[in-house]
Formats: sequence, structure tokens, C-alpha cells
Amino acid sequence: MKKRNKLERVETRWFYFFIAPWLIGFFVFSLGPMLASAYYSLTDWNMFNEANFIGFANYIKLFTRDSRFLKSLGNTFFYAFLTVPLSMILSLFLTYLLTRDVHGMKFFRTIYYLPVLVPLTAVAFVFFWIFNTQIGIVNRSLGIFGIEPLSWLYDEHLIKWVIVFMGLWQVGSSLLLTLAAVQGVPKELYESASIDGAGSVRQFLHITIPLVSPVLFFNLITSIINSLQVFTQSYVLTDGVYKPNNAALMMSNYLYQKSFQDFEMGYACALGWIIFIIVIFFSLIVFRSSSLFVFYEGEVRKHEKKHKTH
Repeated sequence: MKKRNKLERVETRWFYFFIAPWLIGFFVFSLGPMLASAYYSLTDWNMFNEANFIGFANYIKLFTRDSRFLKSLGNTFFYAFLTVPLSMILSLFLTYLLTRDVHGMKFFRTIYYLPVLVPLTAVAFVFFWIFNTQIGIVNRSLGIFGIEPLSWLYDEHLIKWVIVFMGLWQVGSSLLLTLAAVQGVPKELYESASIDGAGSVRQFLHITIPLVSPVLFFNLITSIINSLQVFTQSYVLTDGVYKPNNAALMMSNYLYQKSFQDFEMGYACALGWIIFIIVIFFSLIVFRSSSLFVFYEGEVRKHEKKHKTH
């Protein structure tokens, strides 16, 4: 017994020794800055002078007197509420196509994943030229059908759709995870469904999607977090100006502008915490409702047995 207790103590010491780098990094580079930003969000700190405590004045100003923040909030929600469901649907549709037994399928899978490997800044520059008013390939293609060139990057309604389309261009990462999950679905479930007369579409809807729902749930959470923190697309496409009428201004862009251009770091910290709270709020909603749409293999098999019994 004493020998066992001694062994447990040794293992405990080694455990803390090996996780010490992570613990130090967490407290120094994550928790410490978070606590500091929470304090500075209650001040008027500009990074050069001493911070003066002003209470919740920054938060009150954000929602009552800052029209640019409200504009960035609306733009971010527009982007998130479109890209999140569309990317989920698109990844599922592409997964369905990429699981077909077709010659050269490995080549197509590689092609769909390649955009993820390209740096987002480079992709944004490519989209800048694709949607260029004078020489962009999109306007040139529309010209074939007699449609006048559209000002994609300088129209406050069109620029939002360009950013959304660019967000969907990066669907390859979620597609890869979904495809891997689909390939892990037991083949006997498909064979059993085929014997019962279910076609490929019905099998995908009633077997594949329920069994890969945990991966879809993960993709949903990460998509929400990433979409609410979108930055590069709007910054590069508008060269950091966000015109016209701040149509491309996102919350993360506004945070960067307030902190490193206007040097209102206290105000930027308050904005950062608002973004954090919004992300946590929507993530909690998805977590609390996950039991409605996340299923596991045992539940699906149980449902199949019940269906056969009836």
C-alpha cells in the first residue's frame, strides 16, 4: 500500500512537470492578458498615458453613441448568419458527391481541399482581382451576356456578398473532417438499409448524417467562432478603409482600428469583451440544443432495430 502511494506521488509530480509549460503559457499568455484587458476595458487607457478608471463608460458608449460599432455588429451578424449555415450545407453536399465511387475521386478531393492550404491574405488578393470592376473575370463573364460591369468592391450591398462568397471558399477544412467521419460509418448499416430498399440519398439522410452529427456539431461551433471574428477578408478587400458606408467593417476590424490606429486601447478592450460575450452566447445556445440534432452510433442502431420491428 505504501509502495503504491509512493508511486502515485511520483506519477503526480511527473504529471505536473510535463504540463508545466502549458500551465505557464496559459497563465502568462492567456489568463493574464484576459484579466488585464478586463481591467483596461474599464479605463480610458491609450497605451501612452496612465489609465484612468471610468467604470462601464466604454460599454455604455458602444451601444448608445457609437454608430460604427453598431454597423460592424450588423455586418458581422450578416456574414455569420449566412456563411455558417451555407458552409455546413455546402460541406455536406460536397461530402455526398465525394463519397461516390467514381474514377479519379482522390483528385477531386485534393482539389476541394487546396484552397485551405493557401494563406487567407493571398486568397483575398486573388478575390480582389477577380471582382475588379474593370478587369475582373466576373464582370468580363457577365459582359458576355450583355450585363453591365458591377462595382462589386465599391457597392455597399455587393461587397458583403463578396466577403460571404470568400468565406465559403474556405469550406475545405470542415469538408475534410466531414469526409473522414463519413468514411468511418460502418458499412453494414448501408448494406442493411439497401436490403430494406433504401436508396443512396435516403441512406445519406437517415444513416450518414445522424452518425456524423458529432463532427457536424464540431464544425458548427468552430464556424460560429471563426465567423464572428472575421477580419482578413474585409481588411484586404477594402485596404482597411471599409468603404462605402462602412459596409465591410466587421467587429474585429473595428477592434483593430480602435486599438492600433486610434490608440483607444481601453475602448478596444471593451469591444473585445463584447465580441467574447457574443461568441460565448451563441456557442452556449448550440451546446444546450445539441441533444436535438447530435446522435451517436448506438442511438442510430437502436432506431434502425425499432424501425425493422415495426
